[in-house]
Amino acid sequence: MRFLALATLWCSVSLFAQDYFPNNEGVKADNNNFTAFTNAKIYISPTKILDNGTLLIQNGKVVQAAKSVSIPKNTVIINLEGKYIYPSFIDIYSDFGIEKPKKASNGGRTAQYGPSREGFYWNDHIMPEKNALSSFSFDDKKAKELREAGFGVVNTHIHDGIVRGTGALITLNGNGTDNDRVLDDKSAQYLSFKKSVLSQQSYPTSLMGSMALLRQMYHDMDWYAKGNSTTKDRSLEALIAQKKLVQIFEAKDKGHILRADKIGDAFNIQYTILAGGNEFESIDEVKATNASLIVPLNFPAAYDVSNPYQAEYVSLEDMRYWNQAPTNPKILAEHGVTFSFTLHDLKETATFKSNLLKAIAYGLPKEKALAALTTVPAQLLGKTNQIGSLEKGALANFLITSGDIFEKETLLYENWVQGQQNIIVDKNQKDIRGEYDLVAGATTYKLSISGEINKPKVEVKAGEDKLTAKINFDNQWVELSFNNKEGDKAYRMTAPIDPSTDLLTGRLWLPNGSESTFKATKTAPFVEKEKKADSDKDSSSEVLALTYPNLGYGYKSKAQQETILFKNATVWTSEDAGILEATDVLVKNGKIAKIGKNLKAGGATVVDATGKHLTAGIIDEHTHIAALAVNESGQNSSAEVTMEDVVNPEHIAIYRNLAGGVTTAQLLHGSANPIGGRSAILKLKWGVSADEMIYSNSPKFIKFALGENVKQSNWSSYSRFPQTRMGVEQMLINYFQRAKEYETKKNSGQAFRYDEEMEVLVEILNGERFISCHSYVQSEINMLMKVAEKFNFKVNTFTHILEGYKVADKMKEHGVGASTFSDWWAYKYEVNDAIPYNAAIMQSQGVTVALNSDDAEMSRRLNQEAAKTVKYGGMTELEAWKMITINPAKLLHIDERVGSIKEGKDADLVLWNDHPLSVYAKAEKTLIDGTVYFDLEKDKQQREAIKAERSQLINLMLKEKDKGAATQEPQKNTDELFHCDSL
Repeated sequence: MRFLALATLWCSVSLFAQDYFPNNEGVKADNNNFTAFTNAKIYISPTKILDNGTLLIQNGKVVQAAKSVSIPKNTVIINLEGKYIYPSFIDIYSDFGIEKPKKASNGGRTAQYGPSREGFYWNDHIMPEKNALSSFSFDDKKAKELREAGFGVVNTHIHDGIVRGTGALITLNGNGTDNDRVLDDKSAQYLSFKKSVLSQQSYPTSLMGSMALLRQMYHDMDWYAKGNSTTKDRSLEALIAQKKLVQIFEAKDKGHILRADKIGDAFNIQYTILAGGNEFESIDEVKATNASLIVPLNFPAAYDVSNPYQAEYVSLEDMRYWNQAPTNPKILAEHGVTFSFTLHDLKETATFKSNLLKAIAYGLPKEKALAALTTVPAQLLGKTNQIGSLEKGALANFLITSGDIFEKETLLYENWVQGQQNIIVDKNQKDIRGEYDLVAGATTYKLSISGEINKPKVEVKAGEDKLTAKINFDNQWVELSFNNKEGDKAYRMTAPIDPSTDLLTGRLWLPNGSESTFKATKTAPFVEKEKKADSDKDSSSEVLALTYPNLGYGYKSKAQQETILFKNATVWTSEDAGILEATDVLVKNGKIAKIGKNLKAGGATVVDATGKHLTAGIIDEHTHIAALAVNESGQNSSAEVTMEDVVNPEHIAIYRNLAGGVTTAQLLHGSANPIGGRSAILKLKWGVSADEMIYSNSPKFIKFALGENVKQSNWSSYSRFPQTRMGVEQMLINYFQRAKEYETKKNSGQAFRYDEEMEVLVEILNGERFISCHSYVQSEINMLMKVAEKFNFKVNTFTHILEGYKVADKMKEHGVGASTFSDWWAYKYEVNDAIPYNAAIMQSQGVTVALNSDDAEMSRRLNQEAAKTVKYGGMTELEAWKMITINPAKLLHIDERVGSIKEGKDADLVLWNDHPLSVYAKAEKTLIDGTVYFDLEKDKQQREAIKAERSQLINLMLKEKDKGAATQEPQKNTDELFHCDSL
């Protein structure tokens, strides 16, 4: 063995020396010896397997792997009979050798709005010019840890920023230099949605801002590449130079995978994407991206739910994820998604194997597991000729194991990297486990050695007394120590391992300091305890079924369109027909097919609506539910961002809104800046994707804001313009003037820089996009109307508008609508003049008035908000009802489709068990496009099912804890609920 190690080392030193370096170490001689590994089971690749094969290597590369190999004379032959050889593993999403970036501070009391660098892109978080090698330092300790986990190559990069620069492909051989280890110094370009910690530049402050920034960056790259810039930009030049590299995007969530892919599709880029582990919940959508994934094996630990009060903190969604997450690799494989594995996000490398085995226990085929660690990562990096297999010419990166590498008991003996031997466990190590009689001094003890061959455990007894004992087994020597019965005197002993005998004998150090000998005679071999059913397999047999969405109140299958006949209802049409008594409504093919008396429809589900009220679905013109972000506050204008990018289709507020009869909502940007982001108009379809929720051919809206928020009265920002109300006016004029000039240049045929922000403002000028403006004070309401008239367009909606009653006549003249609160006031200074008669007064002047929520709780009871206008202003019940149905539909330009009960319109309907303006009214059924998305009776059943499921999952978690598995502390789960002022 010692000769082999020396020979191998000499070979590797010769291999990696540079020919043109001077030799000051003696006689220069190359060693081109071959090494042959014979009689092994060899996995050349996951699908190409040899029994009793031979692997021949030379100069750090594979010469041949075959059943029959002609072995040259100058060959070191190693007999691996009964052992296995696999290609070493590859991790293509690593930060190996890269120091974690330290958070910067601008030392000031306000945000940094501009960049801190000159000669680079205008945003500090775009850093494609960064190179991993510039920050790389080989970490011997970490390399050893990775080799012990089976890895031979890592693709490392700087984990910081939205565009992070290039990675480097590094081998993990301990002997050598970076010249030898670096396989590719620009192996891939890395991106994410996360800002850099190295800069305090404010923009972007949100996910939608990151997405908008990436889109603009690609437009700028194209513009720069065509030679249109008069200045040099090192960031854009790096982007252009690196656009043909593999593009690896950190998403870490199933929804973010879709968001990243959408950006890539817009610019003809196919990203390789770092997954999050929850892709199984949206597998069809993930598959449709055609993206290859890099999948972490960081399955969550069970929650410690032994305290019943703390158990209540854990959401059903999180419990399910613990139960279902190990199925993710299996489901990806079943659906033909290409994926590799990564150690990323694992707290300890040592947990990698146990998680990998768990994935296999949950159904991942071993062949797919091996591919995800070898051939797939090599393929993704375009390095299949070098790494990932043991084909001829590949690097000699391979593992020697005691058996099937995907079995728990299998030992990894050696990890060879570029032909260098790295011993993990001596493959000739003797199994010393068993039962012994140990004679130390004048006393005989019972010695029991168990555990793993290379990591034994020890128990020493004096009679029935268990003594404190430790054992260390290394390099064919055993070291043992234990205390006497009283625990105050230690015995220490050491002995070499003799392969020819089961006797352990060696030197003994007695508690008094004198030396003697000891002898341990084996009385019985080690016997594995009868295994309980494999815990992984136990758990996998109890994997709970997915729902849509996969959380509490999700449906077992996606809701389907139906033909439904409502009989004998009181129908609130929200049309000139008014309220119709004892009337039937037929829903077919997602539309309102017929309205009348004594209707019939073969095959329809008949609903007896006698004594009940059927209305159009409620429309909330202003809400922030179902959003992953609400404000992009990094700039005074964020017209380039869109709420469509951050729709969260799994937000429980969607279900709660359906229970309150809401079927349509405008998801608005917040009020952090005068020009906010674009809106998303949603149908609240529970259990579908974000894209399926957005209205087809959706009208284009954008959020503007006035008042205290945009001049930053209520938070500490001292450097961003504007700081006053008059500054807000000047800013709006400036932006619209710039938009006019932008359009003029665009239409001139001259080269122009495509600017997403200006494109949106041009749409406003041309009447193609509508403004919904956060407003309170009459002076500013007048101001915005005058600015709009100056640029020859109209404001569509003033939202909040709590001083609208003061300027209702001017609003009517301008042609703007109002979306207000029923009775909110005095929650900040500029709301002091609000009155509950506001809606009625504006309506009396001919303004189209709607009521909105701007609040996740209020949105569930907009029917009661509408009822208040009957009291405050003497509105009729029907006119009050119109304020939450047809009126908001008109403001949103969707009144031809929804907002009333009329033949041909979308069947967005609510069946109430009582008068819909009553506080006692409950929505029994809520339909969207003829599909029932909420049913009160089904809801009652779900509540019981949720209780039962929680109990089942809690019991499973308690079993995990009882088996000694690691657990995590429950964390109180809170919904993230936004309103206009949320940052």
